[in-house]
Amino acid sequence: MLMRLSHDLSLYFYDVFVARFDFWAAFGVLAQLIFGARFMVQWIASEKAEKSVIPVGFWFLSIGGGLMTLVYGLVRHDIVIILGQAFSVFIYVRNLMLIAKDRRKRAA
Repeated sequence: MLMRLSHDLSLYFYDVFVARFDFWAAFGVLAQLIFGARFMVQWIASEKAEKSVIPVGFWFLSIGGGLMTLVYGLVRHDIVIILGQAFSVFIYVRNLMLIAKDRRKRAA
């Protein structure tokens, strides 16, 4: 049983990471890396401030990674990714709009 499981797992991982790896898979991986980089930006900014903060760069990386992931979902016909990213990108853009509004108010 363990031998069969080991064999099946190796076939699965070969299929996912080798046989099906194409331009769009590479694009999706890059999208996830960009999307994940936002957490590094947020962590570094929070460490510098010695409190939890969300810098503007976090929202730009969210939009970039989210849009790339949305494109990936559209190409792959994945409804879970499409629905998740379509709504999320709206929230990221809205946060930038609120930040800009606050900055204009402070400048006035």
